[in-house]
Amino acid sequence: MSTRLWATVALAATVVTAVFAAVVAVLRFPGGLIVLVCFALAVVAAAQGLVRLGALRILGIALAILLLAAGIALLLAEHHPIDAVLLVAGILVSLAAARRAFQVHVRWPSAPRPAHPVLFYNPLSGGGKAQRFRVAEEARKRGIEPVELRRGDDLERLVREAVRRGSDALAMAGGDGSQAIVAMVAAEHDLPYACIPAGTRNHFALDLGVDRDDVVGALDALVDGGERRVDLAEVNGRVFVNNVSLGLYAEAVRRPGYREAKIRTLLDTVPDVMGPDAAPSSLWWSHDAGSESATAILVSNNPYRLGHAIGSGTRPRLDLGTLGIAAIGETVRGQNGRAPHGLEMHQWTAPTFQMEATEQVTAGIDGETVLLDPPLRFRVRSHALRVRIAPSHPGASPSAIEPATSWRMIPALASLAVHGVRAEQRQALLSSG
Repeated sequence: MSTRLWATVALAATVVTAVFAAVVAVLRFPGGLIVLVCFALAVVAAAQGLVRLGALRILGIALAILLLAAGIALLLAEHHPIDAVLLVAGILVSLAAARRAFQVHVRWPSAPRPAHPVLFYNPLSGGGKAQRFRVAEEARKRGIEPVELRRGDDLERLVREAVRRGSDALAMAGGDGSQAIVAMVAAEHDLPYACIPAGTRNHFALDLGVDRDDVVGALDALVDGGERRVDLAEVNGRVFVNNVSLGLYAEAVRRPGYREAKIRTLLDTVPDVMGPDAAPSSLWWSHDAGSESATAILVSNNPYRLGHAIGSGTRPRLDLGTLGIAAIGETVRGQNGRAPHGLEMHQWTAPTFQMEATEQVTAGIDGETVLLDPPLRFRVRSHALRVRIAPSHPGASPSAIEPATSWRMIPALASLAVHGVRAEQRQALLSSG
């Protein structure tokens, strides 16, 4: 189905569900009206919960679940199970169709096939994905030389040796920390690079537009893939592809079991490790109006969507030439300059950023814990990396054309239903190629 058709289905399902809910409210009065109010309040509570922090986040989502359950229970109690099923089905169809409508497939400009591509793979990463999908065997079928990482190997040294041997394209099948090392060397030598999603979370692959469920298909990037340029970022000279977390979130990365936890963003984790007895922040930065400090900082290679109901935890673009900076804490001032009440998040962008500290700083760099000496100097390397994307993969972030807030969902779907993906949207995505 096309983007226009999915958008039309989403809009139609939303309208039909809303009309049906109104009919139920009238015909089943007063119980139907109570059900309608429960569903409406559930939507509001869910939207607010997704953009809040800490206890308010948990409260909003829990309240939404309870309100939905109450509405369904009331319909069932009044012996109207079909009404309950139809309302829930309408909501699910609307959401599923909207999700498909906002999916984008960008076909990047074709690039010549490399003569001697080399794939580095970690057989233990992602619970053994490389072995499970026979990545080495599949790479050989495509004329790609596989190099297995063994315990104690120096990945950067192996990659540099491959370049000295004449490799003209590099790929990595492993976690984001390993992806950063291979990407760094590829950028230094202006070589094509392919991200193979064989890690645990594969955040970089997701935002590049690589299908994280198609490990083998990602290898086709070095066969007949298209090429785009994206940014890299660095802190104190160390390259990262996703983000550097400082403060309590970085401490959370050190905890046992972190890699198995379903943690996607700073927003999801910081409230869990913050408490009223937390030590004062030792991190601060300076600006024209003075200095600020915060309990947790996330500096990312291009800005994340954080605190939005839609696309939270993803980066719509990786080629904007800017860092994304998110600070959480009671001492962070809002954009209006007034001191906030309670825990609050402040976001901004900049090509460079410098943090000060009173001692060595524990940092989570692409999910790996390191100690950094202050000051911490961040900068973005604009369009530094040539990335190859398999032609069958999306080629862009899942949030590339999604609206930033839930309130813009209906107008955005209406635009897609009428125009599809507009030429200017597609051109904006292709502009970095």
